[in-house]
Amino acid sequence: MSEQTSTAAKIGNVVVWILQILLAVTFVKNGWALFGDDFVKKFDDIGFGQWFRYFTGALEILAAIGLVIPRICGIAALGLAGIMGGAALTELFLVTNGGFDDALMPIIFMVWALVIAIYRREQILGLLKLVKK
Repeated sequence: MSEQTSTAAKIGNVVVWILQILLAVTFVKNGWALFGDDFVKKFDDIGFGQWFRYFTGALEILAAIGLVIPRICGIAALGLAGIMGGAALTELFLVTNGGFDDALMPIIFMVWALVIAIYRREQILGLLKLVKK
């Protein structure tokens, strides 16, 4: 590996860590907000019950924590992308006032998490190899 490639890889790694930390902070905040009253109506509209609001908030917080743990940050990003994919589909098809405008933020967060997961794919594959053993 040349010195230039090594420097580029180091810079890329730093940029992805910054993205991970920003996404983690965002999802600790978003997950915590789900424990408040602001989302009661939205989860009533979905029809799964309020337990699902708490479950989703807990998953978002756990994924956020996972984003800052080097060994599992890739799989946490992948999980967060899945949560946001579900949120986008929910906004599009299940929420009374849903639509593309309401689905846009979850789609942006899903893409952000997928970028991190793709960059951290070697860690994801390493974890999958551990599971196979």
